Amino acid sequence: MRAFRPSFKRVVLALALWAGANAAAVADAPQRVVSMNLCTDQLAMLLAAPGQLISVSHLASDPLSSSMVDEAAAYPVNRGAAEQVFLMRPDLVLAGTYTAQASVDLLRGLGVTVVQVPPAESLADVARQMRQVGEALGRVAEGEAMAAAFEAATAQYPQAEAPATAAFYYPNGYTAGSGTLADEVLNLTGFRNIGADAGMTGGGILPLERLVIAQPQIIITSRPYPGASRSEEILVHPALRAVQDAAGKARMTDADWVCGTPHLLRAIAAMAEARAILAPAP
Repeated sequence: MRAFRPSFKRVVLALALWAGANAAAVADAPQRVVSMNLCTDQLAMLLAAPGQLISVSHLASDPLSSSMVDEAAAYPVNRGAAEQVFLMRPDLVLAGTYTAQASVDLLRGLGVTVVQVPPAESLADVARQMRQVGEALGRVAEGEAMAAAFEAATAQYPQAEAPATAAFYYPNGYTAGSGTLADEVLNLTGFRNIGADAGMTGGGILPLERLVIAQPQIIITSRPYPGASRSEEILVHPALRAVQDAAGKARMTDADWVCGTPHLLRAIAAMAEARAILAPAP
C-alpha cells in the first residue's frame, strides 16, 4: 500500500488541478456574446453554452444566406451598428474581418473585446475557424470536437482520377476560381473548376461566352431572390439555358457554401452525389 499511496495522491492532485483549471476557464468564459457576422452567427449558435449567445446578425434569419434560420429565431438580431451592439453590454463580440470595420473599431475603443474571424478559403480554414470560435467562447473542447468531426468527414472523399468539369455561375456572371473554398470542394468531390481553368484566382466575373465554350458537365447556381433583378437576368439567358440543358444542374442555396460550418458537409455530399451520376470528362 505504501508504494501505491504516492501515485494515488499524485493522481488526486492532478485531477484537482485539472478541475480547478477547468472551473477557472468556465468562469473566465464570456457570458454575453454578440455576433455581427453571418458565419460567426452560425458557429456561435452551434458552439455557445446555453444563454451565452445573446444576439446574432440579421443575416442569420435570411433563408437564402443562412443554414440556421430556425435556430436564429431564438435570438434578438442586430444590424452591426456599434451603438446597438454596445447597449447589449457584451463582453465578447464576434465579427468577420470585413464586418463594419468602423463599428468594430468603435467597440474596441469602448473597451469591448472583439474577435474577428476571416472568411474560410479552404477546408483547413473551416476547421481552424471552428477551433478559433470555440476558444473565443471558452468552449475549446466543443470547438475541437466539431473541427475533428469535420476533418474526419472530408477525409472520406477520395479525389476522382478523371475529374468531370463544373462551373459556378451566379448573378452578374460571378464565379469562383482557384484559391477558394468552393474550388477546393469541387476538387475534393472529383470536379475540375471551369473558373480556375479560366485563370481566375478568388472570385470574379466569367463571361458567358467562356462558359458556353467550356461546356461544363454541371453548372452550380443559386436560388433567385424574390422580385426582378438585372443582375439575375444572365441566369435566364438562352445561351446559358442551352448549356444547362446539355449539362447537369445543381441548384442549391448559397447558405451551405459561404461559411465554414458543418453545414458545408451538405454541399460536399450534394456535389459527390452529382459527380457519381456523371460520366468522366472526355
